[in-house]
Amino acid sequence: MKKVVLGTIAAAMLATSSFAADYVMKISHVVSDNTPKGMAANFLEKRIEELTGGKIDVQVFPNSQLYGDADEMKALAMNNVQLIMPSLSKFPSIVPQIQLFDLPFLFRDKEHLYKVMDGEVGAKLKSFVDAKKQMKAFDYWDAGFKHFSSSKQAIINPDDAKGQKFRIQSSKVLEEQIKAIGGSPQILPFSEVYSALQQGVVDATENPLSNLWTKKFHEVQSSLTLSNHGYLGYLVVMNQKFWDKLPKDLQEKVSQAMKEATEFERKATEEDDAKIMTELKKYADESKRLEIYELTPEQVANWRKVMEEVYPKFYNVIGEDLIKKAIETK
Repeated sequence: MKKVVLGTIAAAMLATSSFAADYVMKISHVVSDNTPKGMAANFLEKRIEELTGGKIDVQVFPNSQLYGDADEMKALAMNNVQLIMPSLSKFPSIVPQIQLFDLPFLFRDKEHLYKVMDGEVGAKLKSFVDAKKQMKAFDYWDAGFKHFSSSKQAIINPDDAKGQKFRIQSSKVLEEQIKAIGGSPQILPFSEVYSALQQGVVDATENPLSNLWTKKFHEVQSSLTLSNHGYLGYLVVMNQKFWDKLPKDLQEKVSQAMKEATEFERKATEEDDAKIMTELKKYADESKRLEIYELTPEQVANWRKVMEEVYPKFYNVIGEDLIKKAIETK
């Protein structure tokens, strides 16, 4: 009886809360709550509700509870959800220029990356997304830099990649990246990567530390090179019609909350990477099954020289001016 009463009270409170809100914003994402992206989504929920005094009721649905990776973009366009943060790899079909983020060794370091994202180049790319009319682009969130790992031969110099089979995401840029170093690109779903590495279907892969660690790829790879050669990130986008319906004062509050959430997410990713690196080094020391390599400045320069040959192949797709502006960003 007590459970029924408590359930009734909870339902009434929820109904009152929803009734009090002028707008309901559903946020859908495909990762768990304890990832940097998941934590930032929860942070965003809290801050929007605080700043708007509850006028916007934000509801977060993690772990593909509403929509999976393949469906969330369509759900946003139909306004079935109001905010998502897909990986940048989901955008090339509508904005080919966003493949700029796939170009290898384009970013000198994280400071350079953020200046590109938050500056003229990042704004231009977001304007291409906005032009599609169905969505409004906000900020870029982090998954981190990618690193090479292998079970065949440590990838320290470009020549080390020759003959190795690399698992990659579906991306013309990434295909050309692997071909440039003599490797064989193999497109595989992320869910199949562990077994493919374990069985020798592929020899090597590229991942940010979070993917490498959480999916236990380090257990089926003998070497990890901290190459920072590529980038994996997200773009936070909102349904345009929902945004347009918000009064200007609420738009300003949402924008403020978004800015704070972006800072939170990027910091959380950096902290997560540091923790994972500590665990990976511990694993390497104890298991003796994994070697971790860091590139010297000279080795990085050599990699960049080889990989820059990929850029001209995408001048017509991404834009020569955009690539050069990214490189020259200070």
